[in-house]
Amino acid sequence: MTSHSISAPSGATNAGGTPFASSNLVWRPAAERFHSQLDWLDSWHSFSFAGHVDPAWMGFGPLRVINDDTIAAGRGFGMHPHRDMEIITVMVEGQINHRDSMGHAEVLQAGEVQRMSAGTGIVHSEVNEGQTPCRLLQIWIEPGTLGIAPAYEQKPFAIGEHWTPLIDPQGSGGAMAIARPVRLWRAQPRAGQRLPLRLATGAHGWLQVIAGSAELLFPAAEPRQPPGGTQPPERVQAPGLGRGDGLGFGGPGQPVAAEPGIELQAGAQGADLLLFELA
Repeated sequence: MTSHSISAPSGATNAGGTPFASSNLVWRPAAERFHSQLDWLDSWHSFSFAGHVDPAWMGFGPLRVINDDTIAAGRGFGMHPHRDMEIITVMVEGQINHRDSMGHAEVLQAGEVQRMSAGTGIVHSEVNEGQTPCRLLQIWIEPGTLGIAPAYEQKPFAIGEHWTPLIDPQGSGGAMAIARPVRLWRAQPRAGQRLPLRLATGAHGWLQVIAGSAELLFPAAEPRQPPGGTQPPERVQAPGLGRGDGLGFGGPGQPVAAEPGIELQAGAQGADLLLFELA
């Protein structure tokens, strides 16, 4: 399986007037993800996972796993070990019951986020003890330092139309911190709403569509506005993104990543989006 580069439309430039580097945008179509299906589990893997291995999709920088899991009521993952990994669970629908070797026995509800530092080693289970199927995104990020002490935290987040920080190195804005300088935001823009791509210029990043759809908007080469500047600048659209699609900005060996001036526009049903800034 090969990666797909999205080219900026002909003539599109960044805010400084230089052409976009199309190789900086790597598209991961939802339908081309790896798929694991059991009688109780429907799981889509953005990157190589378990028995699914492709050297072209081993991860994206320190981002190693994005698994989109739907788990049947009364079923789940029994006790299993992890070490030296930062594990983030974004609960989308329903609930999951978590137990671990640190003594935690917690219920993670829709809208909550859990972060674990596996560090020197943890054992945990994730079982849907609710009455309906649940859906979650489990994310693995390589830690900046190996052999740290295991840690656990979970929080509810009120997600609105603009970017809400979930993970931040300093815990800014009520976010949680992990053992790597990575930022993660979630937003649920309404139909037609525009959001700036909240990545530092030159930063590597990853956009994951949880639900709905969105389009990438590039600044036109020569924005045209009516007298008085009462309308937003002209934009140029790139191909749309739907549920399960991923989009990488930059990557190993690429000197430039996020460009200034890119926006996202939610589709007709709105969108539910995750955005990573990776370091």
